[in-house]
Amino acid sequence: MTIRYVAIGDSFTEGVGDELPDGRPRGWADIAAQGWADSLGEPIEYANLAIRGRLAWPIVEEQLEPALALRPTHLSFNGGGNDMLRPGVAIESIADAFSRVLARCDEEGVRLILLSGANPSAGLPLSGLIQRRGDELSAAVLRRIEGRGDVIQALNWPDRVLSRPEFWSADRLHMNVRGHHRVAARVLTALGADAPETWWDLPHEGVVHLERTRYYREHVLPWVKRRLTRRSSGDGRQAKYASWTTIAPAT
Repeated sequence: MTIRYVAIGDSFTEGVGDELPDGRPRGWADIAAQGWADSLGEPIEYANLAIRGRLAWPIVEEQLEPALALRPTHLSFNGGGNDMLRPGVAIESIADAFSRVLARCDEEGVRLILLSGANPSAGLPLSGLIQRRGDELSAAVLRRIEGRGDVIQALNWPDRVLSRPEFWSADRLHMNVRGHHRVAARVLTALGADAPETWWDLPHEGVVHLERTRYYREHVLPWVKRRLTRRSSGDGRQAKYASWTTIAPAT
């Protein structure tokens, strides 16, 4: 049986922070798809509908049914990172989105690959608040899948190594190439596939650390402006792989 893997989500799954030389985002899902094909020694089909800036429920409402319409064997989902940055977020409502994805995967006979995002809180303003919300969301989602051994779990939030600055890009909100490879390694391990040992900790090329004023000017203030104008970083963007693309083994 050919593996048909589709990913849905936000910037984490789109691959922001791990850009190729031409500027296109790659990220853990692309890396994991290639690693999965390499491990199997045969091609897999891969699609990625994730778009940056999306909240949890818009991911479900906009991406889930088109993803299932592709008739995948496996679907990965993560969401809630953008919700946690908003005031008055309802943690149980985000967990409801995870339950909805699981229910639809059950109905369609699709294996769910469930991810939690990595923890960026150490490098962000209001770090304590983000840490607390992330802990609450992780616990709420785990309650929703209790007893579901068939759900493939790749949980990154508890990974303290992945929280270190050298795994993050200059905006401190998106992982860099090292972070995305570590997440891809965790996904492959959860799938029972072989991940190159180096993916867990690629060679350290230094931390891009902007001084406080520049960081706020280049990253925090644009984010605040988008919130005030009710815009999203994903406005006008399309899924990078909206239909199947064949990933052949590299060797």
